[in-house]
Amino acid sequence: MSTESTPDRGATPALGRQDIAHLARLARLAVTDEELDRFAGQLGAVLDAVAQVQRADAGDVAPTTHAVPLTNVLRPDVATPSLPRDVVLAGAPAAEDDRFRVPRILGEEE
Repeated sequence: MSTESTPDRGATPALGRQDIAHLARLARLAVTDEELDRFAGQLGAVLDAVAQVQRADAGDVAPTTHAVPLTNVLRPDVATPSLPRDVVLAGAPAAEDDRFRVPRILGEEE
């Protein structure tokens, strides 16, 4: 993609019709000439917004994964007795050899 040759980190790449057409080919998108013009403007606006965020002075901001601290709200993982196998299988639509019987998947062979 063509960019305005400025070493400044905040320089916004200028997207032309050829750049948009190239991106569309890479994404295997069929776009019309009208869409190329529209997308160039839309992508340009997105790149301008990203460049504006990159210019923000965040040198003294510590990296975070969340804006507010998170705590685990799940209960502790404690092993407890489960139902007896015969009780569970009694509620199953079909059982065979002390297991749930389910339909064969995708014609698998036995």
